[in-house]
Amino acid sequence: MTTRRESVVRRPLAPGGAGLGAGLGGIAGAAEPAGAASATGAAVATGAAVAVGARTVSAAVELEAILARSRRRALVLGALGLAALVAVLVAGVGLGEVVIAPADTVAILARHLMGWPGRVTWPAADATIVMELRLPRVLAAMAVGASLALAGTAFQGMLRNPLADPYVLGTASGAALGAALGVLIPIRGIMLGFGLLQVLAFAGALLAVILVYRLSRAGQLASMTGVLLTGYAVSSLLAAGLAVTMWLSGDGLRQIFFFMLGGFDGVAWPQLAAALPALALGAAVLLSRGRSLNALLLGEETAAHLGLDVRRERIVLLGAASLVTAASVAIAGLIGFVGLVVPHVVRLVVGPNARAVLPLSAIWGGAFLAACDLLARMPGDVPVGVVTALVGAPFFLWILRRARSGYEL
Repeated sequence: MTTRRESVVRRPLAPGGAGLGAGLGGIAGAAEPAGAASATGAAVATGAAVAVGARTVSAAVELEAILARSRRRALVLGALGLAALVAVLVAGVGLGEVVIAPADTVAILARHLMGWPGRVTWPAADATIVMELRLPRVLAAMAVGASLALAGTAFQGMLRNPLADPYVLGTASGAALGAALGVLIPIRGIMLGFGLLQVLAFAGALLAVILVYRLSRAGQLASMTGVLLTGYAVSSLLAAGLAVTMWLSGDGLRQIFFFMLGGFDGVAWPQLAAALPALALGAAVLLSRGRSLNALLLGEETAAHLGLDVRRERIVLLGAASLVTAASVAIAGLIGFVGLVVPHVVRLVVGPNARAVLPLSAIWGGAFLAACDLLARMPGDVPVGVVTALVGAPFFLWILRRARSGYEL
């Protein structure tokens, strides 16, 4: 004879989990009827579903709160960055060997840039100093700072490495070698505000990037790891060529060193106008690639599964970042730390969302480099690359020590 316990255990599972509930009740030795056991199983399933639903809602609410905080931080950081840009612009064109009062500085800028019909209360020499000497230099520093910060954001996102900077693919070595060759070649001339040194530096930077990418595609490592390793190898070869060129340069060694340290001394409207199209084009492309960088942060395989054409986006990002880096090198020489520190600090504040990090890095990169250029001018035109290292490195270390959690892309 089959016992009640055996009949309950052998009963098939009913839809909705009722049979499972009955079986569990039978195993536990319950003596209630089958209908009561089914009701108990349904209650257990309903309770579990409610608990899971509550956890899901709680997680969604928490995620929305995190996103809201990130948006608020991004808005605050953007507003502060714009205010910093204005403050640095006024200070940069007003301070120097000839100090111009802030009120006169703002009035001169408003009159010449926006046609403000106010009464002229300043000497004509002050207007010349502001508009012809200092304003193009400050705007060039802002444009280069924004471009290097954007390029640093792109390289850090593509490589998923917080230590990547705009010169990671041999751009710096190629530009330095081109500039050194420009010093050696006995040809002098100015076109669009640029001499042979700047032209060869721009060409050397672009050729180095093209060489790195072609060599990495020809080998077995077609990923960004292969591009990075090839970049280090090509940089070493170009650095050896640079050393030989510097040894042969003789009296031109000082000029090569000054170019490698970077600076905006002598930058005027023609140089800025010649470099601005390349900077603007590359920056516009990078600013439009926020979604692509967000996908690449998950890994190239995951990005491909999400529907991203990884190869095409990688070429676009590499090309745009290399273009703005080469144009920046041509106008200002080699300036480090901007493309490394600024995106990193912005990401620590607002999170890894590239759609927010890209514009905020551009704003703060421009303000940071313009402020460093102002500091470099005060003691007598110290190379701005020295100032970015002296200011950026301690600030970077301080930010890392105060960060509550580890850095993650």
